[in-house]
Amino acid sequence: MKQTSRIISTYTADTMGVASALFEFGGMTVMHDASGCNSTYNTHDEPRWYDFDSMVYISALTETEAVMGDDEKLITDIVSAADDLSPRFIAIAGTPIPMMAGTDLKSIARVIENRTGIPSFGFQTNGMHSYIDGAAEAFLGLAQRFVKADSSKTDSLSVNILGLTPLDFSINSTADSIKSILTENGIKIVSSWAMGSELSAIENSAAAHVNLVLSQCSVKAAVYMQQNFDIPYVVGVPIGKSFSEKIINDIKTAADKNKSIISFNDRSTQNADIAIIGEGVCSASLAKAISLETGKNVKVICPLTVEKAFLQSGDSVAFSEEDIEAQVGNIKYVIADPMYKPICGKKSKFISLPHEAFSGRIYRKDIPDLVSGFDFSILNS
Repeated sequence: MKQTSRIISTYTADTMGVASALFEFGGMTVMHDASGCNSTYNTHDEPRWYDFDSMVYISALTETEAVMGDDEKLITDIVSAADDLSPRFIAIAGTPIPMMAGTDLKSIARVIENRTGIPSFGFQTNGMHSYIDGAAEAFLGLAQRFVKADSSKTDSLSVNILGLTPLDFSINSTADSIKSILTENGIKIVSSWAMGSELSAIENSAAAHVNLVLSQCSVKAAVYMQQNFDIPYVVGVPIGKSFSEKIINDIKTAADKNKSIISFNDRSTQNADIAIIGEGVCSASLAKAISLETGKNVKVICPLTVEKAFLQSGDSVAFSEEDIEAQVGNIKYVIADPMYKPICGKKSKFISLPHEAFSGRIYRKDIPDLVSGFDFSILNS
């Protein structure tokens, strides 16, 4: 029962992670679930929904179809829609009911691809994991199917931005700020996964010298491209002046020495009186930025999937409400989504940092541009 939350929210599910990662690339994403569930996705988890056209659909799975396992109806409906819409690719993402019925979405995708000639993906998501897992599989699928190995490297230093989704960064000015930091330092942007680029840019991603990993959800794709296209990666979100400068230098070093770098891994958590709760890469980046700007040590409490290499000895992974509550009881400052506040100690000073993938649209207007807008002075009060 420790996995049951009594007070706090839960993170966006893996199914929605797939849809978010693929939203801007001209494909058709079908969530295999009951009619009506699409509204949960497009009103709570996708801030681009009202301003950006995207083919995201629900299969309208019925009870009879679930019990009888009528895969042919799903296949026929998707093939018919694809004939009308001509998407660049087709992605099918699972939910709890198909999981319980044992639906083989990968095999269904192969049948659909054979019938339509359109590249098709079947993602065995089930709604029981976070958006990190779903988006990770979607990004990996893009890398495996679309990145062209014969792309010529750009003449000047260049990067792909990986893991830039509104689930972690919302639709404020953060994406523009990240891109501005890179271009102002003479670094060309080949592609942005997954905000601000078309599929043609993704196909040309092998032309970049380095991948900049902004979220755990893009690590699998970064590793794949390192192994297959010899592109090293740098992990970190350029938050604050000092840490942004470090990331720029790390990108140059990664390109020169052809090695991957985790930009925030030389930070200390000793006697930390500041804790950040959230996604691993962004939280560790903010922790490093705070350390550089204020000299204070910070610990990260990650309630999501995260690489062990991204955490320091004083950090922790805490999936349950009880474990998180126990770890922040005596912390002076807690930085987290407002929905964590009720389980944080009364002695702690709570600093609100809304996360789209945790509280949805409730605090969307309060989500800051972390790259250029975090107020480090609030930690000195």
